[in-house]
Amino acid sequence: METYQGEYRFLKNSFINEQSILIAKLEASDRIKHPSDKGENNEAHFIDYLKKYLPKRYTVDKATVLDSEGCVSDSIDIVIFDKQYTPALFDDKKHRYVPAEAVYAVFECKPTINKETLIYAAEKIKSVRKLKRTSVEIHHAGGIYPPKKLFTIVGGILAINIDWKDGFGKVFLANHRKLTGEETVDCGFAAKGPCFDIFADGINFSYNFGPEKSSFAYFIFRLLWKLQTLATVPAIDWMAYANSLGSIRNNNTHEEVENIKIKKSLY
Repeated sequence: METYQGEYRFLKNSFINEQSILIAKLEASDRIKHPSDKGENNEAHFIDYLKKYLPKRYTVDKATVLDSEGCVSDSIDIVIFDKQYTPALFDDKKHRYVPAEAVYAVFECKPTINKETLIYAAEKIKSVRKLKRTSVEIHHAGGIYPPKKLFTIVGGILAINIDWKDGFGKVFLANHRKLTGEETVDCGFAAKGPCFDIFADGINFSYNFGPEKSSFAYFIFRLLWKLQTLATVPAIDWMAYANSLGSIRNNNTHEEVENIKIKKSLY
């Protein structure tokens, strides 16, 4: 029994140390005077930590999301997406465009969580969720799987602090419950505070709150569970993207095409 308790303490204490290191890195950004540079620096820290603990099947980066109709989202601080089956488009070291079908989750990074930043995050999340996503049949060795049903893209907010004195208490709940539909914020994590999520039942706002001292571990494990329930992203309809670019019609009749083939075969 002592062994099990010791292992539990090791896991908990290890993640508490990881959270302390993250806080130190985020606080070190205070010496950066330009707000935009400070924000990018903190985004990089959150991205590094998510990359560290999420399986390699998930790509984590800053991106803009687009769809087959040419619509684009706002610039998103952190996008968790599939790159194995759905490559990023216009990819470079600083920014990339990701097809909407490839997206699992999006996050907005802010110095603190309050009414204004919560609403701002909701608007960013909505800009992704409102994009059109395609889903086509999946061909495999044994036959064909039907198109995968589209899941709701996870949306969240990551920050250093929480402005409300009672944390994710009554004031937070009153503001959070106003954000519904495409603006629903599914989860949030504050490095120097607790975390929350409504993964179990987002429609009825069934909340889960993580302990402040080990909120990072709680948040990561809950996020892993949620991503696991989403399984794999849908198979993208690449023809929809091709058709959005327009097509060049072949005006030759079938007979003319056959004559061209015959002429070519004579040479």
